[in-house]
Amino acid sequence: MAPSLLRPASPCLHLASPTADDPGRSRSAVTIGGSRPLSVSLRVGGSSRREFPCTTMASRDHSGLTRQLLDFQHGTLDEIDGEHDPFKELKARFMDFKQRNCVDNTSNYQNLAQQQTPKFMVVACADSRVCPSSVLGFQPGEAFTVRNIANLVPPYQHGASETSAALEFAVNTLEVENVLVVGHSRCGGIQALMSMKSKQDDSQSRSFIRDWVSIAKSARLSTEAAAGNLNFELQCRHCEKESINSSLLNLLTYPWIEKRVNEGTLSLHGGYYNFIDCTFEKWTLVYRQGLEGGSKYAIKNRSTWS
Repeated sequence: MAPSLLRPASPCLHLASPTADDPGRSRSAVTIGGSRPLSVSLRVGGSSRREFPCTTMASRDHSGLTRQLLDFQHGTLDEIDGEHDPFKELKARFMDFKQRNCVDNTSNYQNLAQQQTPKFMVVACADSRVCPSSVLGFQPGEAFTVRNIANLVPPYQHGASETSAALEFAVNTLEVENVLVVGHSRCGGIQALMSMKSKQDDSQSRSFIRDWVSIAKSARLSTEAAAGNLNFELQCRHCEKESINSSLLNLLTYPWIEKRVNEGTLSLHGGYYNFIDCTFEKWTLVYRQGLEGGSKYAIKNRSTWS
């Protein structure tokens, strides 16, 4: 299991003093920047009832923050809070990146500054261990990438999301030739999905992660049918690949993706990175009517890199 993925967010509220009209109840206003205050009630004096709403109004103070950035003078000394600067190493890495990609390769960098023409659209997990640029060696301009929990592609009917927006831009505007969905071993999002064993579990307290991974519920059900006799870890491993194929089929629910696949101008691929033994599996989805066995789907060009 991945209990940390399912843990609800704890409220972070600053409470003011009790009001005079109700000594048994303290009321406070929660504000962020110039947002409208929210009333928060906390009953004290023997009552165990507590109300901790965790919602604040969106603030428009971001414009003020942006003005501060615009007023910043380049070349001034860096301001560092405390003795440890977590960005020191990142700065050194950036300067190395700049030397290799900009200074040593000026013409290519200038071309990228004008336009991007990636061949790949990559859907990968947000897990810090599985960056597709590091694992597959993508260079700037080679892959338009979106990352989310459990590398899921929602169906077209799901509506707007950062993943569907990225797909729309990559396929319709950039006209990528390949969409690659990359899953990986020991995925916490898949562990969260596989932990949802009943409708009661599915309807517990609100969780963004629970709502998101529910997109792959069909992969969980298929896994339980095919590998339900295995231990939890092996079921998760099965579901990690099952969910990739589920996402590949979900891609075909987007009309402009299905159209390009049928025309032969777009290919859909699955990938699985096992960081336990550092291997990578790759396969391509075949989609057309009248395949053997009456199915519209098949797998081809499967290979393992080890």
